[in-house]
Amino acid sequence: MLRVLAVDDEVPALEELAYLLRQDTRVEHVATASDGVSALQEMVQMIGAGERLDGVFLDIRMPGLDGLDLARLIGGFPSPPKLVFVTAHDDCAVQAFDLEAVDYLLKPVRAERLAEAVRRLSAVAMPPGEQGPDDVIPVELGGVTRFVPQQAVWFAEAKGDYVRLHTVDGSYLVRMSLAALERRWSSAGFIRVHRSTLVSARHVSELRFDGGRVLLTVGTETLPVSRRHTRQVREQLVRQFKAFA
Repeated sequence: MLRVLAVDDEVPALEELAYLLRQDTRVEHVATASDGVSALQEMVQMIGAGERLDGVFLDIRMPGLDGLDLARLIGGFPSPPKLVFVTAHDDCAVQAFDLEAVDYLLKPVRAERLAEAVRRLSAVAMPPGEQGPDDVIPVELGGVTRFVPQQAVWFAEAKGDYVRLHTVDGSYLVRMSLAALERRWSSAGFIRVHRSTLVSARHVSELRFDGGRVLLTVGTETLPVSRRHTRQVREQLVRQFKAFA
């Protein structure tokens, strides 16, 4: 059962969000705050009292301490709650992703869309090693935000300050580091095979040796494994699939 905090400076929107959250059987407690400062104080009090906080449903455009600034402060907590942004603005999804948001909802919030956000929050709020394959990556495509599910990604490739996600439907460029993505998805079977490549073990169909090189077939692509990562990759694939001698 989830314990969450809803934050919005617009009282009707806050009341509606809190009401919908309380109707969800996966949510056991909903606290509310009408601005960023009050939200920060509420979280400090909860932590000080030893109370668990799994997620924060957070508006972005608020007077004073806005949602993005508050999210950055939350990220500095020893065990920060997960973030779900709820906003009327569709131009902050990339920044929200940089802050490792679980989801990004646009107002007015539909009950079924909020239920999906709670499902995603439930998945990532599990202890390490028990996380489900429900994480998603928001990507910007011509002014439209598309959500790419973790389980659809074959591999991720570092491109400077960005990462390119490769899927059966194409590739998507997102602004984040490969190291951050590795921390986020390692428990879901993503393994580093090269300093610039992170691969989903579920999509590996073949490992072979070719002239001293180790190659992986991932989806329809063939990727090299660096010498530095060869042993670790082979051992991890053996543990997961028990398919290699």
